[in-house]
Order: sequence, then structure tokens, then C-alpha cells
Amino acid sequence: MQRISLTLLAIVLSFSALAQTRHSNHETAKHLDIFNRLYKELDLNYVDTLAAKDVIEDAIYYMLEQLDPYTTYYPEEEQDDLRQMTTGKYAGVGSLISYHKGHDRCIISEPYANMPAAEVGLRCGDVILAIDGIEMPKCGKRNIRAYSDSVSTAMRGEPGTQLRIRVERYGEAKPLDFTITRRIIQLPTVDFCRMLNDSVGILSLSAFRENTAQEVRQAILNLKKQGMRRLLLDLRGNGGGLLSEAVQLVGLFVPLKSEVVSTRGKLAYKNQTFRTAALPLDQQMPLVILTDFSTASAAEITAGALQDYDRAVIVGQRTYGKGLVQEPRELGGVGGGVLKVTTSKYYIPSGRCVQAYEFENGTPRHLPDSLSKVFHTKAGREVRDCGGIAPDIVVKEDSLPNLITYLMLSDLVGDYVARYRTTHPSIAAPEQFRLTDAEYADFIAFLKAEHFTYDRQSSHTLKLLRTIAEREGYAEQAKEQFEALESIFTRNEDYDYRLWEKQIRAVIEPAILTDYYYQRGAKEYDLRTNPTVARALEILCSDADYRAVLAPGR
Repeated sequence: MQRISLTLLAIVLSFSALAQTRHSNHETAKHLDIFNRLYKELDLNYVDTLAAKDVIEDAIYYMLEQLDPYTTYYPEEEQDDLRQMTTGKYAGVGSLISYHKGHDRCIISEPYANMPAAEVGLRCGDVILAIDGIEMPKCGKRNIRAYSDSVSTAMRGEPGTQLRIRVERYGEAKPLDFTITRRIIQLPTVDFCRMLNDSVGILSLSAFRENTAQEVRQAILNLKKQGMRRLLLDLRGNGGGLLSEAVQLVGLFVPLKSEVVSTRGKLAYKNQTFRTAALPLDQQMPLVILTDFSTASAAEITAGALQDYDRAVIVGQRTYGKGLVQEPRELGGVGGGVLKVTTSKYYIPSGRCVQAYEFENGTPRHLPDSLSKVFHTKAGREVRDCGGIAPDIVVKEDSLPNLITYLMLSDLVGDYVARYRTTHPSIAAPEQFRLTDAEYADFIAFLKAEHFTYDRQSSHTLKLLRTIAEREGYAEQAKEQFEALESIFTRNEDYDYRLWEKQIRAVIEPAILTDYYYQRGAKEYDLRTNPTVARALEILCSDADYRAVLAPGR
């Protein structure tokens, strides 16, 4: 009787699920039909002619924005961007470009070392006037992103073909012309690697692309030949990439067939568990991993899995919290494009999900410890699923004033670098470079001459407080106090430039170094000035401190 009852229950549940599926399909078909009929009515009766591609793509993008930041649509003409994200390869000149508001044009913002743009002499700040004899007009009222994309597309082409580019350079009376031969640009994932002292090596990863794990393996072997016995792996700013490369990279440090990550989603048959498939390179060497808020996706899996196996000490800030798996789905048809759709979530060996619990305006929000679940590493250390990977050693970032934010968002830093280059044919090595006091004063004078402005949060808050006091009837009573505070908080640029000199130098000095020494210059500057690096080296160079962090039950 019990068996018959269970069978009947299974049949009822099956019919219920089928009914729900049919209801869902009916609802979907109904609303798609509404959208189709609505667009037809607009197309027939709206006062202006509709641009079908723009209107429907806008509707697509709005729909996807309601889901998560990673489910995205790539029209047919943008599929090269998707391929570049996964492979790191494209055919071009090897330089970042960006929009410059003052010029209302695109500029060369960062040529890559040993790439065609750098080899012919293009510099940061060069304003792009024409490509292959075709003038690149100012952006005007056009969409800035679309304008920048059009310039970027014009610079790309078939490997071996030549590109003629005309630029305007600070300090030059006439435009400069360059001829560049395009080639396949393979962006390296190991973007910095050297010995820091007689036993510690550092290896910085920019992304997880094809052959990343092999690049890391070779870099470690090269460092070992130089005497490396401890490794600092820098994953700060690493936005992730290919999951398979993260699995292989973890496999360099943990036993064969160790679980690295599992994926779970709506379709159970697609759930997978990924394990290491090769013998490890080194299971004993002390390993410290640097993370920050920009460490995401495959980089978080790497840091989290090695933390779960007590194989590395994580130092820095909590990671981003991108624990969603995307799968590219070709839509087919004419001009169908590709939908990169989120299909599942990542879970690392302790059972934690890397994903942040929600997003607000595209920014992840992490749970406080009091609301999170407790998990344990292999040795029994307590870890939590707050979203992202919490470091074993937290190094708090300095809070920065609005002055620094405005400065980093302005074009003036790049403009000053271009100007500086005209009077300084060479500078000191990255390990020693520092602006002199006179040069720092010159930079501040440049900001003033260019009418650089910024808002102070203290002034905003005081203004808000005065408004509230007026509404509540306390303004007159507190008049003297408000006037005293205003005299204190009235903007004094000279005071601010002295007070925040260290932070301002940390913006302009690496920018200058990047212009002369490319990414190596900025990395070297970071090594000698960043407190996260200093703390990581303290842990890595002390066997007692390193073991204490990884001690069971910590």
C-alpha cells in the first residue's frame, strides 16, 4: 500500500511540474507576443522612424541589467571583444586608448612594452587625429563609448598590415606621423616577475587566459633557479577569466586530484566538480597571495581554494565576490550575436559560495560576519561565506579625500605626464624615482593653472547640516557655530596639497613611471610604497608568523 501511495505521489508531482512548465511557457509566449505587437504598433504609428537595431538592443540590455552584471549580450560586430576577453589575443598595435574630454578626442593612454605602438615611439597622451589618412573627427554629441570603439576598431586589422596614424603631441608644433605594422597582440598574464631578495620571488597575474597556468609554472621554475624559496603571488586587480586555468594553477601547489571548485545551477546535469589533473610543482614552499576588491572570479577561486587547503596565507582586502559562472550561447540566425549567460554558481572546497549576496548599482554587497555561515578549512580554521574571499590578514586601505578621487578621474595627470616627458628625456630607475620637492611644487602649480577643482566632503556635510538646521528652526541659534565651522572648512588648496602630498604623489609618480618604463615602472613603485606588500613580506619572511596564521583552529 505504501509503495502504491509513493507511486501516486510521484505521478502527481510529475503532472504538477509539467503543469507548472506549461504555465511558464504560456506566460513567456504571451508576453513575447505582447512585446512583438507593441513594437509593430510603434513601428507603424510612431511620429519618427524607429531604428530597429538600437531600440531592440536597448530593450535587450535593459532586460539583462535586471539579472546580474555578468549576463551580457554581444552583437555580431562585438564578438571579437568576447574572444579577446578569453584568449587575450587580438590583431592591432598594442596600446590602450581612452577618451580625453579636453581634446574631445581619443588619446594613446598606455602603449604596452615591446609592442608595435611602443616600438615606433607612440607615447601616453598622444592625441589621435587621423588613421590611414582618414580624419578622426571630434566626438561632439556622440556617445563616448561608441566613439572610442570606432577609433579602436580603426586601429585593428589583419596581422602584417600597416597602419598610418597622425597624432598631436604636447610640445610639438606640428602633428607627428607614424607607420605601424599590425601583429597578433598576445597580452601576457604574468605581467611582473622577479626576485625581491635572496629567497623571495614575486609573480603578478593580470588575468586568467589561455596558457596562464603554464606561464605561471615556467615563471616559478625560472625564479627557483635564482634561489626562490618563498613566493608572493599578486592577484590584486585580477578580474579572473578561464576557470580551467584557475584549476590548473591551484594544481601547482596541492596534491593530484584535489577538488578546486564545483559549479551548481538550475540544470543538475550541468553541475560539475573540477579537480587537479597533474602532479603538483611544489606543495611545501611558503606562499602568500595578495588580494583586493578588484580580485574576482577565477582569481577568487584560486585564492579561496588555496586558503581552504591551508596552502597559502591571504593578505590584503576582501575580494569582489564574483561567484557566477557564464556560458556563451550563440543565438543563431542572421546577426544573432552571442549571449553570455549566467548558468550556475561557484563553490570552493570548504563549501563556501564565492558570490556576493546581492548587487546595488552593479556593486557587490557583502554579508556581515554575524549573518554568515561558518565553514572550515582542511586544518579546521574557521572561514565564512560573506561573499568574496576574506583575507587571513586584513590590511585596511587608507581612506582618501575627494581631492584624490577627482584627480584620478581628471585628464590632468596624463596631461602633466606628457608635459613632463618633454623636459625629462630620462629619469631614475623605478626603484629610486621620486619627484623632487621642486617638481612636486611644479605639478601643483600646473593643477592651479589648469583650474583643477574638487569638492570637499566636509563642506558638503556642513552645507547639509545647515539646511537641516534651517528646516528644524535651529539655524539662528547655531549661527556662530556654523560660521566658525565654515571658516575652518573653507577650501584652502595650499593646505590640502600639503596635507595630502603623500597620496597625491602616489597618483602622479607611478603615472610618470608608466610612461617611461611601462607596467614594470608602476609595479616597482607599488612594491616599495604599498603597505599591503610590506605586511605580506613580513608574514612570508617569518616562518613562525606564517605557521601561526595557518595553525589549526585559528
